[in-house]
Amino acid sequence: MSDGWVAVGDEDEAELDLSADDPSAAGVDDGGVNDDGVDDDGIDGVEDLGLEAALAAARGEFGDFDSALAELTQPGEGEPGLPVLAVVGRPNVGKSTLVNRIIGRREAVVEDVPGVTRDRVTYEAEWNSKRFMVIDTGGWDLKVRGLQAQIAAQAERAVSDADAVVFVVDARVGATDTDEAVVKVLRRSGKPVLLVANKVDDRATEIEATKLWSLGLGEPLPVSALHGHGAGDLMDDIVKMLPEVGHGTSREGGPRRVALLGRPNVGKSSLLNALAGSERVVVDDVAGTTVDPVDELITLDDRLWWFVDTAGIRRRSKDASGHEYYATLRTQGALDRAEVAIVLIDASAVLSEQDVRIISMVNESGRALVLAFNKWDLSDEDRRIYLEREIDRDLAQVAWAPRVNISARTKRHMDRLTPALEAALAGWETRISTGRLNQFFTELTQAHPHPLRGGKQPRILFAAQVSVGPPTFALFTTGFLEAGYRRFIERRLREDFGFAGTPIRIVMRVREKRSRR
Repeated sequence: MSDGWVAVGDEDEAELDLSADDPSAAGVDDGGVNDDGVDDDGIDGVEDLGLEAALAAARGEFGDFDSALAELTQPGEGEPGLPVLAVVGRPNVGKSTLVNRIIGRREAVVEDVPGVTRDRVTYEAEWNSKRFMVIDTGGWDLKVRGLQAQIAAQAERAVSDADAVVFVVDARVGATDTDEAVVKVLRRSGKPVLLVANKVDDRATEIEATKLWSLGLGEPLPVSALHGHGAGDLMDDIVKMLPEVGHGTSREGGPRRVALLGRPNVGKSSLLNALAGSERVVVDDVAGTTVDPVDELITLDDRLWWFVDTAGIRRRSKDASGHEYYATLRTQGALDRAEVAIVLIDASAVLSEQDVRIISMVNESGRALVLAFNKWDLSDEDRRIYLEREIDRDLAQVAWAPRVNISARTKRHMDRLTPALEAALAGWETRISTGRLNQFFTELTQAHPHPLRGGKQPRILFAAQVSVGPPTFALFTTGFLEAGYRRFIERRLREDFGFAGTPIRIVMRVREKRSRR
């Protein structure tokens, strides 16, 4: 057998790096106070002797293994006061492409079709050691109705929330009546505005861009967001225009990060608007309205949370095409940056294979999980009986996840979301002291030893919780533990220690005894 770490539970799980310089980081220290608030010197005699015996057995088999244990750090404080830059303009003038150029990565969804971006989408950027927030917006047109009017309203709100504005115009088309109408709104806002003439790919277009002086916003800056022409001058001008302190808050650390996931049209955007108390994102009966992940800082029960509304996942990313494919990738990225995910399920409809797939995606990502059954007001008693049967049949693998029955439309039971989120995060960050853990495994293996296989019985010599978020346990064993026994271990860990709302990871270091020569 290999001496390396073996990740258990996910076929695609990457090998876990557990290297650390401090052996006490994993709770194998001989003194001090552990994460349970208990003095390690005060562990009862049986537990203390059990830990010493387990350490001796593991070191005898593996040598000095302490440096292989590590733990994750907790989130720090957020960075308030970042300047905020809004990027606005008519549909299909290249705003999202320009945003990707500003932030230095392909984050905003881009397609050669007008109207792909619909909400205010926030990113973080840095230039010459100055950090700031960038808001990408949908196409701004003042003479529209319905969904397009909501998109335009979001762009106008972005201007009011920003400290400065980049107004993007298509240099090949020139100034239009819509551009002139938007300029009037920008002047009324009183915010500093940088006029950018985009799609300047040759000398002729650069000359045409000079006609944009007529908008009265000063000298137009010719750039090509697609090819990067003029990008350096653009970033320099942006940094000069932004104040030292703004209204933005960094997403790094600080408030806990919550991702809203689910199939299209299950009410993710409606839930975000209900929590925010305003029309933060565009909502429409047409499925797939949200394309880019939308961040919003929301206060619930006197506590700040970062909520991220994501695009509805219709199918596997490999089966999607166009902007739907990239929206699915952005949704996965939003989940990776989150700490807890709320998966919304339409309580009035039959639980689908896609619902189960999305839940599995959260489970595999190692994020804390809350199940929110939305549109509860539309389900009758008969439907609720069938729903319970579907949950027992299809969601048995996440029976540990807190459940909340809500209605984003009527705001029914919205107050139950915060306790569910806090319970899931508490389970996600639960840590068991090494002494208690080894006492648990000693009692467990004595009462229920691993079955004999080939005349041999694998033994667990030592166990330590190497990280939280999600809780990850390292087992030093004399043989490979079968999947059924690992599921039994996970079930007993939940029974004894809780871990509500979080997946559990088990990694093993297996070493067979060397045969005698």
